[in-house]
Amino acid sequence: MPTRLIAAGRKQQKSHIMGISVALSVVAKRMTQWGSKSLGDQGYTPIQILRYYYGDNMYINTAEAISGIPASWPGYNLTQGSTGSKVRQMQEQLAVISGAYPAIPKIAADGIFGPATAAAVKKFQSVFGLPATGIVDYPTWYKISEIYVGVSRIAELT
Repeated sequence: MPTRLIAAGRKQQKSHIMGISVALSVVAKRMTQWGSKSLGDQGYTPIQILRYYYGDNMYINTAEAISGIPASWPGYNLTQGSTGSKVRQMQEQLAVISGAYPAIPKIAADGIFGPATAAAVKKFQSVFGLPATGIVDYPTWYKISEIYVGVSRIAELT
């Protein structure tokens, strides 16, 4: 039976009854935020909710670790004098990015935000259309993460 989707989750099916073409309208289940919340309130698990809407052939994969996902914003700006793991992470990402964008200076990933890191950040910001302050603020952090993921995934393909 040919099927086509029409508005609001309804499907229209054409059927031939005694040689006459008849259009039947069928309401299809479709997942909504509040519908799935209601099922959750009733004790459904996430996979049961998905199967309720999409059938029994749904499954959820789990993994020990997911690679290529950048860590989240540290919650504060990184500036000259900042130290620690978030500085080191940002420096490591900038080092990878600088391999694909030679205008960005290569820096050591030592966890210390010094003048060389500030210069690399400032150049990164200017290359990617951000205010060139040399400070890793929220927009800069996520732009570094975005470019890092793109550059590192391209590198995996070669």
